[in-house]
Order: sequence, then C-alpha cells, then structure tokens
Amino acid sequence: MEKLKWKILKSEVLFNDLWFTVRKDTCEKSDGSIISPYYVYEFPDWVTALALDKEGKVIMVRQYRHALGEVCLEIPGGCIDPEDKNPEHAIARELKEETGYEFETFHYLGKISANPSTNNNIMHMFLATGGVRTSSQELDDNEEILIEKYSIEELKEFIKKNEILQAMHVTTIIYGLSKINELKF
Repeated sequence: MEKLKWKILKSEVLFNDLWFTVRKDTCEKSDGSIISPYYVYEFPDWVTALALDKEGKVIMVRQYRHALGEVCLEIPGGCIDPEDKNPEHAIARELKEETGYEFETFHYLGKISANPSTNNNIMHMFLATGGVRTSSQELDDNEEILIEKYSIEELKEFIKKNEILQAMHVTTIIYGLSKINELKF
C-alpha cells in the first residue's frame, strides 16, 4: 500500500485564515508521473456526537448555515481547538458550549473524512449519554443555535425523510444508533 502514496515535491500555501487553509501541491506518483496542481483544503479535525440526555432524548441543534442559505437540523459538534487534550475533551467542551449539557459517558464511534480527496482533516464521532443541562449556552460570535430534543423514533424519521443535510452528522447518528442497538446491520 505504501507504493500508492505520492511524494510531495513542492507545496505552496495560497490562502490561510482562521480555520481554513488552501494549499497547492506538486506531487510525484509511484510511476514517476507528476500531478500539478493538486489543491488541498486544510481544516482542524472535527468532533460530533449523538447526544442523549438522562431520559434518553436526543439533543439536537438547529442553526443557519450560510453556505447553503438554509436553517439546518444537526447534532452538536465543532472543531478540535489547540487547547483540547484529545477528541473526547473537545466534544465535551463543544456539547457544553452549544447546548449547556454535560454528559456522564462518551463512547468513541470512530473517525470519518468529509472528502479525503481534498480535505486533510477527519471527524471523530461519539455517542454521549446521561446528559444533564448544567449551564446556559456559550456560543461563538458567529453562532446562533436553538436546542431541540427528540425521541429516538423521531430521529429515525428525520433520517428516513432526509431531513438532516449534514452527511457526516447522519453518519455519526447511524453509528450511534447501532451502538445503542437501535439500528441493525
């Protein structure tokens, strides 16, 4: 498999701001051919969670997503900050900031990539259980988030009706439902 990896001959940063960098690479394939330009979008790694409160209700968020121009129903999550010790610390922080909830347990569900052909980062997926609201939201300046709670059955209906647009959130939900035996493969 190592044979398939490309060698980076040259890399140039075209844009770098806050949480997004665009890089232009010149690469050499294993057969010696050159690929140029190859654009890479650099982001911090992300975290997200299927979050359940103590009563088993799913904690979801609704927020405006400017790139789509739509208000979307999602599960909580965000970027791993440099101060975060690990992905679990990051999701605990994000859940508290976005929802005001703290959780008894976190189950790591794995990692996925939004688009490994262009994006360099991954999303860590969690199932958070035993949530209790302990504070108000602590939102970033660019966030305006409504907190909503649903049953597992209502969540399944959202999936069936394609009402959750964020594909990586749908993936996290599917892995989370499988973990709690609400979805069989």
